[in-house]
Amino acid sequence: MRLRRIIRNDQLILSILAVFVGAAAGGGVIAIRELIDFIQGVFLAGTSENLISSVTSLHWAQILFAPAIGGLMIGLFIHYFIPGRKPRSVAKVIEASALQGGRMNFRAGIGAAIASAASIGVGGSVGREGPAIHLGATFGAWFAEKLHLTRSLSQALLGCGAAAAVAASFNAPIAGALFAHEVVVGHFAMSAFAPIVIASVVGTIVSRIYFGDFPAFGISEQSLASFWEFPAVVGLGIASGLVAILFMRTAMKTEDIMQKAPGPQWLRPAIGGCLVGGIALVFPQVLGVGYDATDLALKVQLPLTLLIALIFMKMLATSICIGSGFGGGIFTPSLMIGAMLGGAYGIVATDIFPEFSSGPGAYTIIGMGAVSAAVLGAPISTTLIIFELTDDYPLTIAVMIGVVVSNIVAQQFLGKSFFSWQLERAGLDLKGGFETALLRSIKVRRLVDRNSETVLVGAGLQELRHKLQASETGELFVLKEDGELFGTITLADLSDAAFDHDVDNLINAGDVARVHPPILDLDDDLETANKVIRDSGEHYIGVVENHETMKFIGTLHETEVMAAYNRALVEARHEEHEGAH
Repeated sequence: MRLRRIIRNDQLILSILAVFVGAAAGGGVIAIRELIDFIQGVFLAGTSENLISSVTSLHWAQILFAPAIGGLMIGLFIHYFIPGRKPRSVAKVIEASALQGGRMNFRAGIGAAIASAASIGVGGSVGREGPAIHLGATFGAWFAEKLHLTRSLSQALLGCGAAAAVAASFNAPIAGALFAHEVVVGHFAMSAFAPIVIASVVGTIVSRIYFGDFPAFGISEQSLASFWEFPAVVGLGIASGLVAILFMRTAMKTEDIMQKAPGPQWLRPAIGGCLVGGIALVFPQVLGVGYDATDLALKVQLPLTLLIALIFMKMLATSICIGSGFGGGIFTPSLMIGAMLGGAYGIVATDIFPEFSSGPGAYTIIGMGAVSAAVLGAPISTTLIIFELTDDYPLTIAVMIGVVVSNIVAQQFLGKSFFSWQLERAGLDLKGGFETALLRSIKVRRLVDRNSETVLVGAGLQELRHKLQASETGELFVLKEDGELFGTITLADLSDAAFDHDVDNLINAGDVARVHPPILDLDDDLETANKVIRDSGEHYIGVVENHETMKFIGTLHETEVMAAYNRALVEARHEEHEGAH
């Protein structure tokens, strides 16, 4: 029996479930962190907090080959155990919320968490927050699926899992709740606000019970020396936006290059791991999530030249890992890159205007927020994370300015965040939302008319005239002897030959057919069908088994596409209405 038959109040249901989802997500964060430390201990003899000091004492061969050997194992694991054979992170959660009614694959979620933890453990330059968010959302989706909740309730539970994961990772419950609304759910409706806040608080409590009440970074008290520093903060915001753009473009370009690399897909993480290991021989700070390097920057313990070098080396190492197929997120690397940029900027600004500067540490914090906000497309929650880490209101005002400026720069010159870019490259458009998801849920094979009017390629003109005159559609699909689609014929295609009987024995269907007509696969969805119909201007579209065999199956008419969409829309609205009662 469904839970909703027992308890009718949606808010009460979500609030109760939010406690369980928050606890599960908090436990998931703990599991990921412990697994990372265990694997890092095996491969690199250290943990996320002391990785640099551990790695510098290792033999060069271990630094070089640990990420490569680990990458090979991760590639095989993803290939054989994760549905779709691709690592997953925050973009998949956004897709699930916007297009899949809050549904996620539980097996893929667990597998992605393991692959991501292993990726970081062997030295991969990726973040742990993205996988934690994906795992937390997976728990929320699992609860929703088992209890047969409606689409809106499922989306809310998805947000609960994401919020709890962010809160548990950063010990920042307010930022966790805001991140879920800003990035995952996509709105701030009050119906989802209370359960998401509850889940965020519960996730924080679970994390604090296990790890203690400590922030993600050990930040000493910082504050602005003068409001005259704001022009310098604006300059850092501009620089942060440009660095964020460079980071995202580098990641995407590297992914394109790695996708063209010869060999099987499961081998690419090993290649990427070897490249990252090579970078780590000179810059060991790029390995792992980068928390220890970020801490050193916050404590102003890194020289200017190293800070500048690490901006680009961390950017390159992370791009290689993401492009080659390592699991992991982009959140923490963007924080580290921002810290390196802010630290370097702060050293220069302090040297030029020592009496007006708050010191490099303050600029390091501003850089962390400004770069990561532009990369993630989450200015509100990123600012809240910095505020909860520093508890410094004047400094948070400076962070807000840096974040706003960096986001304006990134939006003006790039127009998207890293997550939206990932979705766009996967062929997903979130603008259509629920309606687009409906179109994608209906396959052409459900609607294809298999009683289509066909003719063989060798048919003569006399046969073509008779069939076209008797045709209800005014169009014939020309097939080869083996059933492969050759082209289409309408009366207009016959032209003068339509009434010239002298050429009846000289011309056949193959001579007058339009070759390469617009076609659809059986596995195409109605969104694709709608686009093909719109772009071609055809009313009837031929449907083939697939583009390789080109075996003709039947036709699809534009009116059937719209009718199927309307039926699905009515059914979905009815189901939502029934679920609400």
